[in-house]
Amino acid sequence: MITAERMAVVDRNAAALGVPQKQLMESSGNAVARVVRETADPGATVAVVAGRGNNGGDAFVAARFLKEYDVTVHLLGRPETITTDVARENWEALEAAEADITVVRDSRDLDLGEPDVVVDAMLGTGITGSLREPEASAARAVNEVDATVVAVDVPSGVDADTGEAAEGAVEADRVVTFHDTKPGLTDLDAEVTVADIGIPAAAERFVGPGDRRILAGVGGDTKGENGRVFVVGGGPYTGAPALSAQAALRAGADLSFVACPDSIFDVLAGYAEDLIVQPYDGDHLTPDQIDDLVDTAESHDDVVVLGPGLGTHDETMEAARQFLARFEGPVVVDADALSVVPEVETDATLVCTPNSHELAEMGGPDVDDLREHADEIESFAAELGHVVLAKGKYDVVSDGETTRVCRAGTRGMTVGGTGDVLAGITAALLASHDPFDAACLAPFANGTAAELLDDRHSGLLASDILDELPRALWGEGEDDE
Repeated sequence: MITAERMAVVDRNAAALGVPQKQLMESSGNAVARVVRETADPGATVAVVAGRGNNGGDAFVAARFLKEYDVTVHLLGRPETITTDVARENWEALEAAEADITVVRDSRDLDLGEPDVVVDAMLGTGITGSLREPEASAARAVNEVDATVVAVDVPSGVDADTGEAAEGAVEADRVVTFHDTKPGLTDLDAEVTVADIGIPAAAERFVGPGDRRILAGVGGDTKGENGRVFVVGGGPYTGAPALSAQAALRAGADLSFVACPDSIFDVLAGYAEDLIVQPYDGDHLTPDQIDDLVDTAESHDDVVVLGPGLGTHDETMEAARQFLARFEGPVVVDADALSVVPEVETDATLVCTPNSHELAEMGGPDVDDLREHADEIESFAAELGHVVLAKGKYDVVSDGETTRVCRAGTRGMTVGGTGDVLAGITAALLASHDPFDAACLAPFANGTAAELLDDRHSGLLASDILDELPRALWGEGEDDE
């Protein structure tokens, strides 16, 4: 079962794997035609009612496959307003073939005649809410005819995720949905056919450009609405927390704070003017600082990054335990703090970002090739009760139920600091997204930023990645079809 939003991600990832929307539409239309053939004998009359999106495009293809039927295609709206190139190409193919097509400029004038079958291809899975014109009138016309109604992907007016039907929604007898069934189809009084349209399993398994869709429509116009990240790190090391904090800003967070020992305040404050550095007494983190750190993080609804550059002093490890035991917000746990996670009971929402060595130290599988042992990482995440983003040549992300692999990146990412950058990206995304989704997109952004710098080969620096993160996250104006 797959949600409408997840289906859109998978479609885009399939295109990135070399299976473009045009090919998927051809398969989808063929699947619709097969169901029409199962519904009515050759020579029957078929009325296709099509919208101007890809749902309509699927039906344009289906019409081409139904040569042995008397097919009429009714387009709701002007052809020049068809919303995607691939749907427009298939409409133009019908025009060139002199198919029986009608442009419906006013849906109140829609005349379907007395067809044996009506194909409802007005609205796809991404459309929710009340029916508006021209679809409202068209849906009424479809429901009034005495015909078998075959809906493409989901009946127009029915929410693909919830099954909620808007007033006047199309009452389908059969539904042809693609790749996997949708949650909202479960309780429909209709026969549902799930058609395999050739989307490779890799489109779901591997994180790809489609996963950027989670960024759409998120955030606000007021400072802080796009997230505050609070990095608790530093002591023996200064670069790690600075990289994490800067990466969080580059990944969309509005504000980025670093809590560090006052012994390294001057160094950290000098890395970048965009960072807000908050010192505490001493040269390493101790339990004495935990009350203030927890209060600060909770009072501002911060996403915390715990671990970069902390070191492994006994007091520091005890402080990390106490912080996780008390804090109830979202935390990206990285580097030295990871070892305490298995022994702590916490109400915090954790995303753990171990490399293969740290994963083994936490009690996970002791392996070099993470991808080959993804099932073991999934089992470990389930036992741990937190999202695990295991870093390697191929990153493996699991919440204990679903596991995905990220292949983005270059050989140059073996340089120190790229994991600190990843922790900051993850925190920025965690501020406004589901933990698993954030943990999937973060390594894709990190790796894609490195790919954009591939001309540096083995001379890549972790700090180089920072400038490329916006392009890696929000794309380069590529056509998402």
